[in-house]
Amino acid sequence: MIEEPLKHLQTINREEFQKDLISWFSREQRDLPWRNDQDPYKVWVSEIMLQQTRVDTVIPYFNRFIEKFPTIDALASADEEDVLKAWEGLGYYSRVRNLQTAVREVREKYEGIVPDTPKEISSLKGVGPYTAGAILSIAYSKPEPAVDGNVMRVFSRILSIWLDIAKPSSRKVFEEAVRELISKENPSYFNQALMELGALICTPTSPSCLLCPVREHCQAFEEGVQTDLPVKSKKKSARKLTMAAAILFTEDDRVVIHKRPGKGLLANLWEFPNFEVGNASSGRKQLLQLMEEEYKVDCSLKAGVVTKIQHIFSHIVWDIEVFVGSVDSNTLEGSELIAVTPIEMEKYAFPVSHQKIWQETGAGILQK
Repeated sequence: MIEEPLKHLQTINREEFQKDLISWFSREQRDLPWRNDQDPYKVWVSEIMLQQTRVDTVIPYFNRFIEKFPTIDALASADEEDVLKAWEGLGYYSRVRNLQTAVREVREKYEGIVPDTPKEISSLKGVGPYTAGAILSIAYSKPEPAVDGNVMRVFSRILSIWLDIAKPSSRKVFEEAVRELISKENPSYFNQALMELGALICTPTSPSCLLCPVREHCQAFEEGVQTDLPVKSKKKSARKLTMAAAILFTEDDRVVIHKRPGKGLLANLWEFPNFEVGNASSGRKQLLQLMEEEYKVDCSLKAGVVTKIQHIFSHIVWDIEVFVGSVDSNTLEGSELIAVTPIEMEKYAFPVSHQKIWQETGAGILQK
């Protein structure tokens, strides 16, 4: 155990801390659909969805996903196109591709039962230390730490830990802290209570200390430094890319789309033809040239940008200029482009940026 960052661990009353935390959670926990039972599969799906996504956003997605894929076998047997469509709008699509790969392994290797040991569950694709700890503690009542940003923020204040939580090496210290303090009798409620506390009370800015059930145990509150913690270095600023996209209609009002590569950003999702362009002022000209070079398609574009869309990833910002034009459907043969009706488009999974492009331009054009 690393001594210095956890110097306050020995002064905390473990039993009282556990009692105050779990009692509060028992009274105040939010009514969330994945808390209706302790089904390991549902816990797993919810935790994957909740990564980098707000609870309020996840709830309707979770309900629809479980309705469509209620069991491990249902998800394992599903067509990837249907799975991506069910995930459409949540982003970070590698999460659901990894989830489907992992549940297939669970079906084949573990007879459809989510494994209940750290070694086995951590070997599944996309299951990191946090997800493994969440499933083991919540679904199987194993006293395993589940340390995410919320938990690190809570414990940095409770124990006055001044390590940079943005550094991967810091996680081990917080895992050690949770392992020392976790309730052996009710690890499920203990870990969920920490997550809930971070989400509702011990928030990143302006924590509601007067409402906190474990305020008496909090070293940062006692020292008056709760707003100075956690220590978190800033991420590098995202790289900006100028893009140009084309909504192309055929003579019978079908729309031209194509599928992204099977690897990399937004893998296997569908989108309108688009390219990175070097100069925003000549986006239309470059787009026409790139359509010819990439797809051997001769299309026409109306003058002027129809709309501009910005989409922010964790590491990239897309500034997309959108153009509208037409193309002869016969010229699409042999290319990677396909033409579909607006109704057929509903079957395909699009990234959020291209959903916005269609909502703000294409759909409106057809209505005119």
